[in-house]
Amino acid sequence: MLDIPALRAALLAWYDAQARDLPWRTGPAAGKAGRRSDPYRVWLSEVMLQQTTVPHATPYFLSFIQRWPTVSDLAAAEDGALMAAWAGLGYYARARNLLACARAVAAEHGGIFPDTEESLRALPGVGAYTAAAVAAIAFDRPANVVDGNVERVMARLFAVEEPVPDAKPQLKRLAGDLVTAERPGDWAQALMDLGATICRPKAPLCDRCPIQAWCDGFKTGAPERYPRKTKKADRPRRFGVAYVLVQGDAVALVRRPPKGLLGGMLGLPTSDWRDRPWTDAEAVEAAPTAGAWRDVGTVEHVFTHFALTLRVLRAESNGEGEFVWTAPEGLAALPSVFLKAARAGRDRLV
Repeated sequence: MLDIPALRAALLAWYDAQARDLPWRTGPAAGKAGRRSDPYRVWLSEVMLQQTTVPHATPYFLSFIQRWPTVSDLAAAEDGALMAAWAGLGYYARARNLLACARAVAAEHGGIFPDTEESLRALPGVGAYTAAAVAAIAFDRPANVVDGNVERVMARLFAVEEPVPDAKPQLKRLAGDLVTAERPGDWAQALMDLGATICRPKAPLCDRCPIQAWCDGFKTGAPERYPRKTKKADRPRRFGVAYVLVQGDAVALVRRPPKGLLGGMLGLPTSDWRDRPWTDAEAVEAAPTAGAWRDVGTVEHVFTHFALTLRVLRAESNGEGEFVWTAPEGLAALPSVFLKAARAGRDRLV
């Protein structure tokens, strides 16, 4: 039988000494003194971290907090301003949900986040993981917070042979068995820190692990075998055309539809993205306006669910069409796929 109290005591002692210093945390000393992290900061950081790393997300977080210090400030932000600030974090649906959630907290809860998992789940765009994280870290509720780091720790701790993603329910159940009412916020962050700094995906630092004595994966002699994974299917490829229409130094942009990939963002005009390449004639026919379109190259971009090959065509504006004309320095706020194409279209002058 696993000695859960001893394991918890060892991990929490390690966390007290080794906790990462992150701008959205108050730290274990403050937690033990009853001072909790700001739920706005916890929520914002967790949304940002869902698809990126701490080093990449941190400057975005600091910029958001400086620009919008409270959830009510964020709720008052213009959609376009928030989308531009989010550029580079990917998954723009999360940015739209972020704004919807902030507005709901401001309008329906007086700018104060609700403090239970159930009430947090009722907010727009807040899923099970984010609700559990905010409930535990900001309100010290005994919630089961399971991200990729925690899944990896559980898979190794219990040497789970079933591969992910099928093993996810089992890994969540195993993590839940270790949650108690004692320091639940610190416990959640301790597991996250352990996975991020010690129980790493490759070359885990088992000699530094505070719970090595209980780890079945370590006892096998090959903890890096866990979590077991099924072979990923090949990522499908799509093909499209991006149009760089210029007027002097300015580049024509369009607002994408509010729903769908990169919804609501400013971007270059494009064709549809389909499963076969575009011929020269098709590419010119799909252009946003008539012009002397010339091929200036191809860019590659990888999304989570597919890879995209994007032909880039350039032309001088003939004055037709309605566009948002943007100076070169404004292109830096574009989603990365469009920034790549814009650079190709402007002979990499941006």
